Amino acid sequence: MKKYLIAGLLVWLPLAVTIWVLQAVLGMLNGMFVWLLAMSQVVLPEGSHAFIAMLQKIPFLGVGVMVIGLLLTGIFATNVAGQWSLHQGHRLLSRIPIVKSIYNSVQQVSDTLFSSSGNAFREAVLVQYPRAGCWTIAFVTGKPGGEAALHLRGDYLSVYVPTTPNPTSGFFLMLPRGDIIALAMSVDEALKYVISMGVVAPPTRLDPAAVAMRNLPG
Repeated sequence: MKKYLIAGLLVWLPLAVTIWVLQAVLGMLNGMFVWLLAMSQVVLPEGSHAFIAMLQKIPFLGVGVMVIGLLLTGIFATNVAGQWSLHQGHRLLSRIPIVKSIYNSVQQVSDTLFSSSGNAFREAVLVQYPRAGCWTIAFVTGKPGGEAALHLRGDYLSVYVPTTPNPTSGFFLMLPRGDIIALAMSVDEALKYVISMGVVAPPTRLDPAAVAMRNLPG
């Protein structure tokens, strides 16, 4: 009985998690659409409120409108006029107290994670964490900068150590390059390895004998 229950769980769990993630994303998009409609009722005449209420009841309308809106925003942001407008908006928001702290922080993180030219997750590595002798997978995000770099002697790297099975939370560490072991696996393979709690191990691209010789002391 236990064997069959586990087998059934392994079949349905990935599908259930996929549906849950998609539902959360679609719900967020639809929620943004409903919020925009609610805000429009404040500025539009009362005669249009009935039409707005009807729009809120149409299934998946919010998701479609928000996806189209994101596409149009992306097209607008990639041309010269759009970049100039976004720059002016950025300057305005950066001058508003409290708002500028939140906006600038979120923008820096999103630019790093999602920009094609960003530095997030350059490569997968092995580091000793949370103590010497315990190894875990981490991701190189760059080199220490600012005041922190002034206090570090030698060649250091900034790494992100994700938690399992949720890699969106984790720990930021600055480690000497000599304490880091580079991995041949891709970032995507390493993320799958972390999310699966070590169950789904990516295939090795290295010769085990060569690795053993390299790790010999001296």
